[in-house]
Amino acid sequence: MTGKETGSGKESGARKVKQRSGRRNLDALRGRRMRAAEMFAAGRRQVEVAVELEVSQQTASRWFRQWAEGGREALEGAGRAGRRPRLDDAQIEAIREVLRKGPQANGFATGVWTLGRVAIVIERLTGVTYGPTQTWTILRTRLGWSRQRPARRAVERGEDAIVAWSENERPR
Repeated sequence: MTGKETGSGKESGARKVKQRSGRRNLDALRGRRMRAAEMFAAGRRQVEVAVELEVSQQTASRWFRQWAEGGREALEGAGRAGRRPRLDDAQIEAIREVLRKGPQANGFATGVWTLGRVAIVIERLTGVTYGPTQTWTILRTRLGWSRQRPARRAVERGEDAIVAWSENERPR
């Protein structure tokens, strides 16, 4: 239960903490910071900003400090969440072109790409070392590739012999 109940059945002045689920809405967060900048510029106190925008006192204080030091632009935000990618778009395109040439063109004995081989090619091209998990993430999300499995058929398979056997021997 949030807050304390009073005799009237209503909650006291304690602030409710909103439950957030899923991914963060970066535009909404930026909008809230911009609203805080407007409130600070209008002379509103930090506690008023915290209550009206439903943020903690610490957040309002941090926003005020950033606003006081750098103005509205200081509250703009990074525009994205998470760590910046180690490979830029030009490097990803270079990797795509090299991978399209095939494993044998890149010095591997067979014509099958593995995560280890792709990681070696990425390191050769960019100098950035990735493990299998990160390599798979690059292939899947940045290059749009999916896992492919070769058909499990013998190279020596004789289709004519299989058809002849199916027509002549199998019915017996």
